[in-house]
Amino acid sequence: MLRVLVASLVFLAASTPSFATTGPGCLNIVNVAPDDILNMRASASSKAPIVDMIPNKGQGILHLDGKCVPLDRPWGSRWCPISRYSGDGVTKGWVKARFVRDSECP
Repeated sequence: MLRVLVASLVFLAASTPSFATTGPGCLNIVNVAPDDILNMRASASSKAPIVDMIPNKGQGILHLDGKCVPLDRPWGSRWCPISRYSGDGVTKGWVKARFVRDSECP
């Protein structure tokens, strides 16, 4: 029984994606007023439902999860897949590229 439990935990740990907690791969909010928020959307569209409202200060950790798309568009017109790590858990969604810039993870 214990072997099955240990094997299950090892499998679960191996199948769960890991994200950087230090180094490159994080984002900072830019082009948003200090007292405003950045809306995280369910998909890469301004018409998609808002899944999180990220305050410009105290945002938690924003992690870039992949390439900002579509690649054939100018940078400011692309959408970036992100994860937001905060004290309340993890939220995944999309933000417009013009509102984020590369940063070192804390």
